[in-house]
Amino acid sequence: MTDSTQTPRCSVVIPTRDRLESLERCLRSLGTLDPALAEVLVSVDGPDGGEGEMVARIGTGARVLTGPGGGPGRARNRAIAEARGELLLLLNDDVEAGPGLVESHVRAHAGRNSDAPAMVLGSAPWAVCEPDRVFDRMIRETSMVFFYNTMDDTDPERDWGFRHAWTLNLSVPTRVARESEGESGRGVFDESLPDAAFEDLEWAWRVAHRFGSPVLYRPEASVTHHHRYEPKRYFERERLLGRDAWALAGANPGCARDVFGRDVRTREEVDYSEAFVERERATVERLQEAFLRLVERPGSSATREHIESLYGQHMLIKRWHWRCGLLEAAGKRQRGRTPHAA
Repeated sequence: MTDSTQTPRCSVVIPTRDRLESLERCLRSLGTLDPALAEVLVSVDGPDGGEGEMVARIGTGARVLTGPGGGPGRARNRAIAEARGELLLLLNDDVEAGPGLVESHVRAHAGRNSDAPAMVLGSAPWAVCEPDRVFDRMIRETSMVFFYNTMDDTDPERDWGFRHAWTLNLSVPTRVARESEGESGRGVFDESLPDAAFEDLEWAWRVAHRFGSPVLYRPEASVTHHHRYEPKRYFERERLLGRDAWALAGANPGCARDVFGRDVRTREEVDYSEAFVERERATVERLQEAFLRLVERPGSSATREHIESLYGQHMLIKRWHWRCGLLEAAGKRQRGRTPHAA
């Protein structure tokens, strides 16, 4: 068990809910950490669903916290309130830690100027699943979900900006996280944003603006991300992101403007979205049907150029679903038939 009298250098925070297999893989990959180095806080988004028994069985010394459900932000807040480490390392429950993950994050913060504390992003390559499809390669090799494919480590002091502060593998001084809470009383992570969507960027935006914190990339702090998207589910996610864009603009208009480059709640934006959705409906239906067939082919059948071409072709479908979600959040009913992702 962890020595509760010793202050660890780092508190590893893992929000979770109903994903015991993924969580066990994550905890086993971290192993039993030196109490002087780190504690591990597993924060369940709701009541204990077997996490306590599993953690006790594998014996890594992690602590399990439970409480009212409300999304990953609320679960992280619960753990941040309990954290004893000088640093927070925020992980997803579906990542597998690489060798020396915690030590790499600790080294990245060592000796930094406390007046400009950093958020440190580690790498997170996608796990390769079998059978490997064209779609799986698109997720791994393009910016469909994250932008890791555009990042490099040639300048270790480059600030990649708050839009790269993804909490699947991100560390920050604990005091910075706690002091980033705004005056709204909605928590360090804004609990009015319950989905796993923009809640991390909204928080990182506040950290960057309050402390001037850069987002630094340290690829040696690596995890493997075990999350396989299905093509139809991917487009469902885009609709959710459209709905959550509306919520983000209500919770933090400044952050939303920086993310989207405009105010997505204006009358003009809603009118444009309605016209766009109606105008492109038939085209999207045709393109989506063809896309869903093509991306199920074996990944080895596609060249790099083919992957890039499909990525470009799918952007209209992606944007169409996003605008459908935005309209749903705005309370607009769509006319006629919709090419649902499901």
